[in-house]
Amino acid sequence: MVKEVSVSTSKQVHFVNITDEVKKVVKESGVKEGHCHVYVPHTTAGVTINEGADPHVVSDIIMVMNRTVPFVDNDYLHREGNSAAHIKASLMGSSASVFVQDGKLLLGTWQAIFFCEFDGPRSRRLLVQVS
Repeated sequence: MVKEVSVSTSKQVHFVNITDEVKKVVKESGVKEGHCHVYVPHTTAGVTINEGADPHVVSDIIMVMNRTVPFVDNDYLHREGNSAAHIKASLMGSSASVFVQDGKLLLGTWQAIFFCEFDGPRSRRLLVQVS
């Protein structure tokens, strides 16, 4: 079964820690051994697993992505004004998978799951499947 999770972002580029929401879906699924797949069905948003303990890690990722893919660049052919968001989402990726053991996500000590907004603020959704 696929469960839809809502995410609201408040900035143009915003990483939202969704680990607790995903853990809730895993618990509700009743699956004890398997995997959890998180998918973002948007072309200007993504998902990643990275350190969740120190907020500077997310700030550093955003800083480097913004330097690497600038928002305003007259060379972009897509003229809707969000080419950078499409590129960043492609670089980040639209899905992540985590093993489930004893009914819990097998994340590393410092790992968290982040929804990555690149064209916000917006109300978004992501899909989670546990099997």
